[in-house]
Order: sequence, then structure tokens, then C-alpha cells
Amino acid sequence: MTMRTRGDDLAVIILAAGEGTRMKSDLPKVLMPLAGMPLLGHVLRAAQGLEPGFISVVVGHQAAAVEEAARSIARAAGLRAPLRFVLQERPLGTGDAVARALETLEGRSRALVLYADVPLLRPETLRSLVAVQREEKASLVLLTGYRPDPRGYGRIVRDAKGDLLRIVEESEATAAERAIREINAGVYCFETAPVREIFKKKFKAKGKGEIFLTDVLEALRAKRRRVLAMEAADAAEIMGVDSRLGLARAEAALNARRLEALMYSGVNVADPASTFVDPGVTVGRETRLEPSTILRGATRVGERCVVGPFSALDSVEVEDDCRIVSSRLSSSRVLKGSHIGPFSHVRPGSVIGPEASVGNFTEVKASRLARGVKANHLSYLGDAEVGAGANVGAGVITCNFDGKRKHKTVIEEGAFVGSNVNLVAPVRVGAGALVGAGSTVTKDVPPGALAIARGRQRNIERRNVGSDNEVDHART
Repeated sequence: MTMRTRGDDLAVIILAAGEGTRMKSDLPKVLMPLAGMPLLGHVLRAAQGLEPGFISVVVGHQAAAVEEAARSIARAAGLRAPLRFVLQERPLGTGDAVARALETLEGRSRALVLYADVPLLRPETLRSLVAVQREEKASLVLLTGYRPDPRGYGRIVRDAKGDLLRIVEESEATAAERAIREINAGVYCFETAPVREIFKKKFKAKGKGEIFLTDVLEALRAKRRRVLAMEAADAAEIMGVDSRLGLARAEAALNARRLEALMYSGVNVADPASTFVDPGVTVGRETRLEPSTILRGATRVGERCVVGPFSALDSVEVEDDCRIVSSRLSSSRVLKGSHIGPFSHVRPGSVIGPEASVGNFTEVKASRLARGVKANHLSYLGDAEVGAGANVGAGVITCNFDGKRKHKTVIEEGAFVGSNVNLVAPVRVGAGALVGAGSTVTKDVPPGALAIARGRQRNIERRNVGSDNEVDHART
């Protein structure tokens, strides 16, 4: 069977009008976050995998917010298919929503219906569904799947040959039909012309705008049109999300799928149960993800790295041969062969390395640490530029904020900044310079110079140990 699906004859309809009251949230259900992206975003990405002529999104509850989010997702993901929006002002059923979308299809001969709260569908599954509809010349093909607990879903009734007979809703099913575990996923690919005609007749017959997509199936069969059912290879794909419990289950299923793909690609995952990786993350071969590691956003990790345990990266680029231990990084870059942690915090706008070391309880913000820089203990580097081979001692603080503005600190190549030094920005420490421990530096240090900026030590002779005189001397 060919898997070619690209063509302007196909339009995708995404139903995103529901309120989602079970979520107990002010946010529309379709915008609830799942693995760093709204539910709707996952469905949009899957739809784009078909390269359709366009995508029509049916909106209703908080329509403006859903439209804005859909456009933002499309821009961020580079989706090519144009988006159109159809307003369903009142919740009159899935059939009403699809009927409204059909009016915008402009002669497209086929349509694929998806739900914005069914986020785990793979593009390859949808391509198979579309290919079956085309090659079998079926008027409609629906997607099914098996669930251990089918409660709440319509059951698929087949004949002795395995062909689709009907869909029976749970409320109308017999005891034998309720025992059926194959359920209707609500995903359909159909020819638009016969379905559009059925909608018109149904609306007239009922005298109101309510109709369900399952009615279309029965009407097509009554006209002796060919209707088929295709089973999804992975039942997790058809999981719908209608509550926060469902959201958590979808997150777990999506994460398990992602980790499985990473392990097949050559990544070591020490403990999948405690490791979380967003769909947009990439990880190179021979890299090891230690327990309790979280990779979010647009994170990219190179080859032969070790990340974790207890590390969280959000939109971070990590080059090959790096190690990140028990640390938090966001919107930053870690260049080849660098070491971060344990207990480091690398904040947005930072570039570390190559072959640099940021160690215990060190925070770096909007700073550039060049090749071989060492900042291993208890330091804060904010708005700083640190040259190659420089050493930043324990307890070094760049005092970058004067209460109104941020200022830059420059530590040039090969400089050595001793322990417990305050660098009051704007300030520059020249190449090869040495700053003595305990100094508070407020002026530039010339290259190669030794800077000492601390009070002179006084040693007072102790007499009459334990007497009042000794205390008086100490006070003096």
C-alpha cells in the first residue's frame, strides 16, 4: 500500500470548540499544556505531517484565545499549511462543527477530522488512514482501537467476516456489546461530497442544527456507500484527554514513546520512570540520561554526554562530550567538553566553554565563559565576559546591578581572581592579572598587575588572657 498523502485535495478539520469543564480551569481544555505544548499543538503537528491543502480549526469556547494560540504554535513549529478558523457559537455536536467546516473547504474532495483533545496520534497513523480511504475508494474510513477499559466510548460492532456493521453508543449497548473492547476513536477520513449532502438532509429532517458524526456513518451505509474501520496499531494513540487525570496519563504515554525512540537511537536512559523528555528535544548517540533528568523545550544534547542525575534543562544546547550533574540550565549553550555542576544554575543568555568548568553552587547569568575557564565554587557571574583560561575563585561575585541598571564585568584571558572577591561593575580585569583574595575591586586592573583592595590587617598582642583588659584591647 502506498503511503503518499500529499495533495491539495485533502483538508484537515480539527474540532477545538469544547469548554472542557472537567478540567476545572479557566484555560480552554485544548490549551492545557502537555509536554511543553498545548494539546492543540500536538494535533496541529500531526496534521502538518500529512501536508494538507489547509487546516480548518473549529473554535467556540474562548475562540479568540484558541485562535491566537493556534497561530503562535504554527509560527513556532514552522507549519506550512495555512490555518482557517470556523466559529461554532453553540455546542450543537460534532456533526454541526464538521458541517460548518465543510462550508470552507472550497472543493476539497477529502477531509480528515481530528480532535484537539486527542494529542497522541502519530502522523504515520493518519497517513495510513488517508491512504486506506483513497486506495479502497471508501466514502468514509474511521479509526478504531482496543482499550482494556472501554467505558465511555462507542463500541465497534463487526460481522463474522470482521467488516464494520455499526457503532453502538454505550448508553444503547447490550451487555454483550458493552463487553466489546474495540472503540470508536472519533477520527474520520471521508469524501466531502456525499457527507456534505447527508448533512443537508439531516438538518432539514431534524429541524435543528444538532447532528453527530456517527449518524453520518449510518446514513452512508443506508446509501450502500463503502464504510471501513481501521485499527490503530497503538491503542495509546487514540487516548482522549477530558480531565487532569487524563492529562497526566497522556503525558506518561507521550514520554514513554519519546524515551523508547531515544533508546532505539542509541541513547542510554538509566531510569525511564524518572526521566522526562519533551517531543522537541534531540539527544545524540552514546549520551546517558541519569535518573531524575528533565529535558524541556528546544533542548539539544550532543553525543557522549552525561546529563543528571537530578538535572533540568530547558531550551539548552549542549555540545558533545559534556557532563551536567545535578544542575539547572535554561536558554543557554554548553560547548564541547564542558562540565557543569553539581548544584549549578546557568541562566538565559549564557555560553559556557568549550572545556570550561562551572561547579558547586555557582550561578551564571547572561555571561560568556571562554575555553578552559574554571568557576568551581560558590560564585555569581552575571553580565560577565570571562576570557580563556581564567580562574574564578571560590565566592567571587560580580556586582552587576546598581539598583537601576545592569553593568558588565570583563575578566580577560589568563586572569586569576582569588577567593571572596567582589568585582563592582563596570570593571575590567586585564589579561594575566591577579586579584588578591578578599578584595573589593572598583577600578580596572591592568594586564599582568596584582590588585589588592582590602583593609590592612592589624595583629594586636594579647595580654592578661581572659581579663577585662584583653576584651578592651579587642574592642580597640
